[in-house]
Amino acid sequence: MKVHQYSMLCAPILSQEAALEALAHGENDIAVMREQYLRRRDLVVRRFNASGLKCHPPGGAFYAFPEVTATGLSDREFAYGLLETESVAVVPGGAFGDNGRGFVRASFATGYEQLVEACDRIDRYVGKLRR
Repeated sequence: MKVHQYSMLCAPILSQEAALEALAHGENDIAVMREQYLRRRDLVVRRFNASGLKCHPPGGAFYAFPEVTATGLSDREFAYGLLETESVAVVPGGAFGDNGRGFVRASFATGYEQLVEACDRIDRYVGKLRR
């Protein structure tokens, strides 16, 4: 119970020390990660647009939000079909309210090579829908 109380009521001392170290000496690491996330974002957005799914680059998130209405499917149908046929998970935009309908949310917070594979699978799925 004590461990639970201390871990839930305040950040553990190790986390506090790590945060201080990151604030004091982490700028180079932050720059590297920022560059990697921009690279991942640019890949995903470029590939969605190349597949015919209109997608604007997000400014400060690690999610892309492409429009899937061009496929003729709802956001939910698209998400479930992509998962079932290509084993790629996206979240139907309707889960975020009515304005999200017709879109899906796709995270790019994973390795670059995994994103390339996911983009290949998404492209293949969209290609099948067009036939």
